[in-house]
Amino acid sequence: MTDPSTEPQIVELTPARVAVHREKVPMTGLPQFFDRSFHAVDDAMRNAGASVVGPPLGLYYGMPTDTVDVAAGFPTDRDVSVDGEVTTETLPGGRAAQILHIGSYDAMEQTYGRLMQWLQAQNLRPAGVMWESYLTEPDENDLSSMQTLIVWPLED
Repeated sequence: MTDPSTEPQIVELTPARVAVHREKVPMTGLPQFFDRSFHAVDDAMRNAGASVVGPPLGLYYGMPTDTVDVAAGFPTDRDVSVDGEVTTETLPGGRAAQILHIGSYDAMEQTYGRLMQWLQAQNLRPAGVMWESYLTEPDENDLSSMQTLIVWPLED
């Protein structure tokens, strides 16, 4: 994979297995959803003897409105399933656009806007699912250093 850049770029993805917890939640409820989901997936992975093989992620299905269909979890080395609450999915391989957001989650809308403008200028169509990989731990003392990789698979 190409090193992440703060400028949009095209990358070639390899399919990746992820253990996630998925819900439809209000946009205002995302912080609580992520907190609860990361704990649930971590517990399920530990009980299944699975290993985390990449940074935590948020997986988005369709365009958010006042609610969002979202999953949160971790790339994993094996299938994980707990009563439908935690499931295993495969992130798609193939061409994708990606951009590195540096800074607070509150400012990510600007990075998404830049990515969408770039996609339109390149005549590229994003697929219906995309994800954010959280490359650094949130640091309330220094929000400016947080890094989030936005990955959006492309339609053919």
